[in-house]
Amino acid sequence: MKIGSIIVAILMFSLVVIFHELGHFLFAKKNGIGVNEFCLGMGPKLFGIKKGETLYSLRLFPIGGACMMVGEDENSDDAKAFNNKTVWQRFQVIFAGPLFNFILAFLLSMIMVAIAGYDPARVTDVAKDGAAAQAGLMEGDLIVRYDGKKINFGREIMVEETFDPIKDATPVEITYKRDGKKYTTSVVPQKSVRYLLGFVYNGDDMPATIQSVNKGSAFEAAGIMKGDVVTSLNGTRIASGNALIEYMQAHPLKGEPVKVGYMRNSLDYEAEVIPQASESYSLGFSYNMYAEKTSGFAVLKYSAAEVKYWIVTTVKSLGQIFKGKVSRNDIGGPVRIVSEISNVMSEASPYGAMVVIVELINWCVLLSANLGVMNLLPIPALDGGRLLFLIIEGVRRKPVNREKEGLVNGIFFVLLMLLMIFVFYNDITNLFR
Repeated sequence: MKIGSIIVAILMFSLVVIFHELGHFLFAKKNGIGVNEFCLGMGPKLFGIKKGETLYSLRLFPIGGACMMVGEDENSDDAKAFNNKTVWQRFQVIFAGPLFNFILAFLLSMIMVAIAGYDPARVTDVAKDGAAAQAGLMEGDLIVRYDGKKINFGREIMVEETFDPIKDATPVEITYKRDGKKYTTSVVPQKSVRYLLGFVYNGDDMPATIQSVNKGSAFEAAGIMKGDVVTSLNGTRIASGNALIEYMQAHPLKGEPVKVGYMRNSLDYEAEVIPQASESYSLGFSYNMYAEKTSGFAVLKYSAAEVKYWIVTTVKSLGQIFKGKVSRNDIGGPVRIVSEISNVMSEASPYGAMVVIVELINWCVLLSANLGVMNLLPIPALDGGRLLFLIIEGVRRKPVNREKEGLVNGIFFVLLMLLMIFVFYNDITNLFR
């Protein structure tokens, strides 16, 4: 990771966090609540400026921030104390943090959509005699609903296919526009069988280095590992990742064994690999994933849709974690994000500064929407947990015992810090892998 990428990532984190805390701060002031300190970062204070009753400070570690209000976690006789305000006033102050993250995501989306446009879910290809063709779908049709869900972007279909893949021949209802008119059709997925070796490699002019090997795959069974370089298939020399792509396209895998030549630690090996059959169901069409320019009111419309897209994607991702469908290697924290941002900057830079800017704005939208959703989780020590206590207080018409609430928040804060340490450790180990 380059130092420039790290600085950019820190600035992006800071923008997202400061906007979140700004929501708390402004609504605290609006409701007459005193603010002792408004800070960016965690840990020891580097410097601060006091204006009125509030100290504005910068702390050592550029992760997180805080709006420290008077009487926030204790009983106080001060009229400006947080806990002396009504449930509705306190609810506003707490909810304002995540709300401001969604507002920031929307504002940044407006800039991004105005510059780059959006990716309409337009059908780009329909397989001959495939499921979509039989249902009447044609190239150029614009998909507006997929399996009962409103669609604005091609990415939204990809998310649906990723988190809820088609596993059988259950019909999928698709609504599309053609020549200004809407049509609805039912697409019955078609079953197909593919034979796979179960590995990922680089598709470029460099040697065909294996990037990963799927668990339980044919390659794993044959002892071929990540980092090995494929040098031949059935006696045909493979000089690069592109050459491997060309070979696989010209020689589709069947059930017969494949002789794989590979290099490990400068030594040549050969293994006989039996491809594994994989059943899948397909709708038989492809859709657009590239941005197209737009203007006027459409910028507002698709900016709001962009925020919704990231909120829905974050929620679906959390669902995968709770269902146990996400491995440790899939979980990333600040270090992983900095690494990804560095990769994005490197990959986008050949296309010009504007492309880099749009990609970074996209990451800011993702981070801001993600922070908003995460903070609304009903977990003590997060905004969502505090909102839960306020809802309980509103229903009971009397506050939860402050000491008990503070104890619960304190325990969960420690647990969150331990989780943060684990995520940092996981990021570092994954980085070295």
